[in-house]
Amino acid sequence: MADDVTPLASLSLTHVYYNPDDPISLLCAWLALAPQALCVVYATLIWSTREAEVILMFAGQLACEAANFALKRLIKEERPARIHATGGKGYGMPSSHAQFAFFWAVAVGLFLLGRHTPREQQQQKQGKKKQVTNGNTTNGTGNAGPSLFKTLTDSATDLERYAHEPWSFAHRAVASLGALVLAGAVAWSRTYLGYHTEKQVLVGCGAGTLCAVAWFVVTHVVRQSGLLGQILDFPVVRWFRVRDLVVEEDLPQAGWEKWEEQRVARREVEERKKGL
Repeated sequence: MADDVTPLASLSLTHVYYNPDDPISLLCAWLALAPQALCVVYATLIWSTREAEVILMFAGQLACEAANFALKRLIKEERPARIHATGGKGYGMPSSHAQFAFFWAVAVGLFLLGRHTPREQQQQKQGKKKQVTNGNTTNGTGNAGPSLFKTLTDSATDLERYAHEPWSFAHRAVASLGALVLAGAVAWSRTYLGYHTEKQVLVGCGAGTLCAVAWFVVTHVVRQSGLLGQILDFPVVRWFRVRDLVVEEDLPQAGWEKWEEQRVARREVEERKKGL
């Protein structure tokens, strides 16, 4: 009976070979899980926000993976011999990790810098709130007397305002750069672990970038032609409550103004109860 036992196989989706004596190798092993983590982020955002832009980006990510699948079987370039010696499977050109990561990073950058345009009225509201706040920072006699309480209150107000004011172009540029740095780290980890040659990783980075730019153009045409608006009006799409707000709604402001209105209304009710 023992001779009839079928050999077990390993699910290689999260199976990463690394050098246990090298802390950098361990870090690279964790970086190798970035695509799986990003898929979890995609799924979470789609479920929690129902944003059309997130759905479109995830669709492009899947199309990029399909392109990588086709390219590997068209080029048929093997991985480095070291990985084959440990039982590694599949072709190596181009690197799917590098292509996945760079599609995501470039797509995020194109969205933040080229498509995400917070409405001007939101910024104007923030300016009015700032003026009102500054105009009300007076002491009990109506004069702006310097006091420790006033200083602490103003500091807390300024910090809260900064945390929820619309992202400037510089903020979005820094976020885009951070995404590129993460993508670069994921790509570099593939050569450090020996899963790919430098050429395979570079081609993967280029393929991911090209896919992201091409998908950005496609989605731009879909938006400009009105096709996206028509799709969002489909009954089944409305049943899932898919919306398209994140393009114009500032990221930190998403839902914040509604929360502020509820908070102020709740405080007014509490004050009225105290006055009774």
